Amino acid sequence: MKLVIVESPAKAKTIEKYLGRDYIVDASGGHVRDLPEKAIGIDVKNNFKPEYVIYPKKQDVVRRLAGLSKKAEKVYLATDPDREGEAISWHLMNALGLDDNYSRIMFNEISKRAVNEAIEKPGKINMDLVNAQQARRILDRLVGYELSPVLCKKIQGKLSAGRVQSAALKLIVDRDREIKSFVKEEYWSVTAFLKKLTGSDIVFKAVLESKCGKKIKLENKEKTDAVLKELEGKDYTVESVKKSVTYGNPPPPFTTSTLQQESSTKLGMASNVTMQIAQQLYEGLDLTGLGHIALVTYIRTDSTRVSAEATAKARETLAEKYGEKYVPQKPNIYKSRKNSQDAHEAIRPINLELTPESLKDKLQRNQYRLYKLIYERFLASQAAKAVYDSVNVTIKNGDYAFKSTGKTMTFDGYTRIYAAAPKEEAGEDNEKIPPLADGEKLELSKLSPEQKFTKPPAKYTEASLIKLLEDKGIGRPSTFATILSTLYKREYIKKDGKSLEPTELGELVTVYLEKYFNDIVDAKFTARMEEGLDKIEEEGADWHKILNDFYPPFREKIKEALSGAKMDVADEPSDVKCEKCGAMMVFKRGPYGKYLSCPECKTNKSLKSRGEEKVSDVRCEKCGAMMVEKSGKYGKYLACPNYPSCKNIKSVQEVVAVCPKCGGDVVKRFSKTGRIFYGCAKYPECDFVSWDVPAPIKCEKCGGAMVIKEGKTKTVYKCMDKNCGFTADAEKK
Repeated sequence: MKLVIVESPAKAKTIEKYLGRDYIVDASGGHVRDLPEKAIGIDVKNNFKPEYVIYPKKQDVVRRLAGLSKKAEKVYLATDPDREGEAISWHLMNALGLDDNYSRIMFNEISKRAVNEAIEKPGKINMDLVNAQQARRILDRLVGYELSPVLCKKIQGKLSAGRVQSAALKLIVDRDREIKSFVKEEYWSVTAFLKKLTGSDIVFKAVLESKCGKKIKLENKEKTDAVLKELEGKDYTVESVKKSVTYGNPPPPFTTSTLQQESSTKLGMASNVTMQIAQQLYEGLDLTGLGHIALVTYIRTDSTRVSAEATAKARETLAEKYGEKYVPQKPNIYKSRKNSQDAHEAIRPINLELTPESLKDKLQRNQYRLYKLIYERFLASQAAKAVYDSVNVTIKNGDYAFKSTGKTMTFDGYTRIYAAAPKEEAGEDNEKIPPLADGEKLELSKLSPEQKFTKPPAKYTEASLIKLLEDKGIGRPSTFATILSTLYKREYIKKDGKSLEPTELGELVTVYLEKYFNDIVDAKFTARMEEGLDKIEEEGADWHKILNDFYPPFREKIKEALSGAKMDVADEPSDVKCEKCGAMMVFKRGPYGKYLSCPECKTNKSLKSRGEEKVSDVRCEKCGAMMVEKSGKYGKYLACPNYPSCKNIKSVQEVVAVCPKCGGDVVKRFSKTGRIFYGCAKYPECDFVSWDVPAPIKCEKCGGAMVIKEGKTKTVYKCMDKNCGFTADAEKK
């Protein structure tokens, strides 16, 4: 008998079907041992020697696997092919007492071919990967175990800090500070609506860009009016028409980071949900008529590399399904990011013959949606470029120059398979421009000045934060979902729609860490630590060095912080009256968080909400108390203050528009994945629903409902009827 040990039962079930009766495949359920839960477990004075213990809940698992390994002719450790997987194998080797009587096997996909190839080419545990994981684990334990009690003592109880989570939190806090301190500036634009004198009725737009060859800046109405006066009565003449063919490049196949970003943007899935579902697709699922099979390759990768075999199959599929013109002359090859670990392929389907449509009735809804995203992205990555005819027109009026640009798709290429996430449906690049010639005079239909204001930087979404974390080298892509989950769990951040905001507690913790532990929240310092861990893994660097370099100065900062004053948190006024004396209560902070306190009679009242509470004017229909506003993962809601005796809650519905179907209120809602949509408040009597805010006008072409589409440069109203497709400029008020 031969024993194969993997992490999960699902993975074991998938692998078992590819091996013969001589094999038993069993699962460890992840790590079987770690640093102790209730002690630091690190002998700092003995070169940071870790003390590993078997999890109490894994004692039976270890006994079972040890018994099987003693009977086995061979033991194969088949954990995931990365840092964490290597560490799990190493811990299993030690916990089971295997010594050198084992084989380490790895595969990038769970398929018959890949599993059998791995069995035929076994290896040994890579101690460089293990040491990199040990160094990371010890660093995280030192920071968490020694810094978290400082926060509890100096701010309030039940707080935590982490080597990576604190740096990520500071990014969100810093962006919030930027937004709050932003001072908007006025500026104006001037748009000319022009058409040919003869031969075409097409009216197109040209934007004022320069005067005497220098970019023009209009800061106020006075300057704008002066320019308009100079433009009056003068001819608009085409100075130059530049035509070109431009190309849209297909996107690379997914890495862990880009999968999380795109899933958030296109599917509205939280990063942790994306990773959970992706793990299911990788480990294998029971599919009717197909048995237990895996659908995608390993999901923790920052490489865009694809095997020659998979590339050839993608090109073959493209030719069969879409035709030869969709297959480029040479396979598309993508460069991986700097510092990426190229050990694994990009995330892709294992079998392109298993199309998303063929599995739609066999998969759960979100499994299907994510598989479809991965499948189409991979296929598109090997497709031909999209082709556009682009035109750039310069139009002169005296010393002033106007610009108009247009782009028409002549070949859809990869976009037929995989459309980019909606960004600029209302963008200026799609301006329809009639044929024009140099020197041709044009007729002015309208000259439109518009007042605008500069906008603050956008709040981070999960997608944009993940991209920033990767760009700055904070953490590894496989940890991004965990980082966000921890920040939510600690109530350091909250969601407003898709936007991420720091809570008051998150801001407080960041201010304290900036004062005493600036390295911990410094993005560059955190990135250098990640580079140090990579050097251990890739170059075999001494893993003790990174610990010796980090710990002594960190320990000094702990001592300094403990000797410093407690964080002074001022009381905040509330809208809650004391039930005993009628005085207005204030918010205070204690060892277990925020609570209400009466400054007169000293009555205290606990808060079990997320974020700040405010008494609403809505009365609880169950017990009669005035409900309070609370903030949860998906925004604000109303809750009865008498919880847990009364558990009544209500959603806070933000009215955004008039229902185009029944005339009622359209309110903002959240889907199960947290994505914002808009629906009629009279549901189910009225079933109007849209991903976009309804426009205040009807379609001029078909009389149907329109929605508001916002691009980077302008906003339009678009007909909801896809067969109509009519768009109109939104009115600026």
